[in-house]
Amino acid sequence: MPISALPSRYGIGCLSESAYRFVDFLCESGQRYWQILPIGVTGYGDSPYQSFSGFAGNPYFIDLDGLIAEGLLSREACDAADLVGERGRIDYGKQYVNRMPLLRTAYEVYRKYPSDAQRAFEEANADWLEDYACFMAYKESVGGLPLALWEDSVRRRDASAIERIKRELCEEIEFHQFLQYRFFRDWSRLKHYANERGIRIVGDLPIYVSADSADLWTHPELFCLDGQGKPSEVAGCPPDGFSPDGQLWGNPLYRWEMHKQTDYSWWLSRFSHAFELYDALRVDHFRGFDAYYAIPADASSAAQGEWKRGCGRELFDALRQCCKEFDGIAEDLGFVTDSVRRLVKDSGFASTKVFQLAFDETEKGFVSDYFPHRYATHCVAYTGTHDNPTLREWLQKMSAKKEARLRTYLCDRFTPREGLCEPIIGALMRSTAERCMIPMQDYLELGEEGRINRPATASGNW
Repeated sequence: MPISALPSRYGIGCLSESAYRFVDFLCESGQRYWQILPIGVTGYGDSPYQSFSGFAGNPYFIDLDGLIAEGLLSREACDAADLVGERGRIDYGKQYVNRMPLLRTAYEVYRKYPSDAQRAFEEANADWLEDYACFMAYKESVGGLPLALWEDSVRRRDASAIERIKRELCEEIEFHQFLQYRFFRDWSRLKHYANERGIRIVGDLPIYVSADSADLWTHPELFCLDGQGKPSEVAGCPPDGFSPDGQLWGNPLYRWEMHKQTDYSWWLSRFSHAFELYDALRVDHFRGFDAYYAIPADASSAAQGEWKRGCGRELFDALRQCCKEFDGIAEDLGFVTDSVRRLVKDSGFASTKVFQLAFDETEKGFVSDYFPHRYATHCVAYTGTHDNPTLREWLQKMSAKKEARLRTYLCDRFTPREGLCEPIIGALMRSTAERCMIPMQDYLELGEEGRINRPATASGNW
């Protein structure tokens, strides 16, 4: 369950009292893990997989009640802000327009009292924090324009242009550093609370960064760019069950040869940062490390792409040297080849098994590694992920042929179709998978209204 889905009087779930009460609930109900979506700063389409930074945290998750308790905000100002969307859904437009002024007010009060804790935070995160704050400050100064449309000297990071930004936008830069300090302070307190109660938090690391990100701005040499500093190839996936035309994600692709020349230092920093934040880490689109789908930046369809070789196991060999112990989960879904299976095994990451995918008919018929009886031990079992329909929605829209296969598999002829959620969850819990992660909306047996994301659609998600 993502942080954003927690109950909140301010329009979006955050690191507030609701998060602590949810941890209490997990503890009392015998759970051991809480898996979340990425907690980065949401960018295009409000997607947590399109973040302005691979390191920064989402200011929307800062606890407003905590700011009130410290005298940095008033309850009246927070209650008066128009933050709540309709029908229990997040209105990201309201969050952007009305929440940020509240956070600026808190900053104006806070900056009068210098903090040793914030200075220590800034020193500990010096490798990314100031660059990110500069990126956000300048972006806001030009009305939110994406990186590709910035002034050439700034986009190229000419020394004189960077000095000008730091001089002219110093207060805005400090504001964004303050937001990161508050976010990570709130986050570390919640994680400590969860760990003390035996709850481990599973984070989520997107494989790609956004084309409009501080990462691309500060490390252009690590990405496939043209002579103008714009992506020459972008990420996506070929036609599949989610989309007959494939998916055009638009993220810049990595120059893996350059990462190898730098001993994968950027990736190791990113992994180290993530393993400090979480107790376990799901890595999105893991197969992209073995082979990735490259689409020309000017292509009109994802069908125009081609497969290219990724970094392979070299990155994970380096990771083992950097992080002696880590708990990783590979999102190895999609078109899985033998080389992908070898990479998952060599990396030490656990594989991902999604029950719904077992009933997708292939050229071999209904033969799939996603059936629970075929699971190895070192894997994590799911009914579905944020990209799938909820279990109830899946059952409601299931064909008669699939339903017959499902009932045969479950040895259940009599339970009404929509009542099969519980038997399915039971089947996963009885499997040999070392962990079983059930989306909250499947425990609640929510239908289509509980779905988080529809792949290949640009709006109305998350």
